[in-house]
Amino acid sequence: MIVYTKRQQGFTFISLSFILGLIVFFVLLGLKIGPIYLDHSKVVSTLSELKRTPGIEEQSESEIRKSLSKHFDMNYVNDVTQENITISRHENYLKVVIEYEVVKNIVGNLSVLVAFNDVMEINKQ
Repeated sequence: MIVYTKRQQGFTFISLSFILGLIVFFVLLGLKIGPIYLDHSKVVSTLSELKRTPGIEEQSESEIRKSLSKHFDMNYVNDVTQENITISRHENYLKVVIEYEVVKNIVGNLSVLVAFNDVMEINKQ
């Protein structure tokens, strides 16, 4: 006499709902974090564009801040404020540091914190 045992195949409802929950969580995380990094790429491109600006070494701190603010307004970057920008000068050296943090609520009391520190250095020649 041959006894055939039935083998379960496939997902149970609990494992399927767990896997779908994980997928939904990571998609939600990507949708929340993606725009943060998109804005950060705009900050990096603004700094590289500022570095290519002719005569930037001779501009005053307020002119550099105004130029950065204009680029941020044009690119809809709202996470960087004037308090996040540090400009330092030495004899033949200009350094612009943009250091900021972004906190986004994911769901409920779960949030994500992303910190950025971008530096642009120019040597006068």
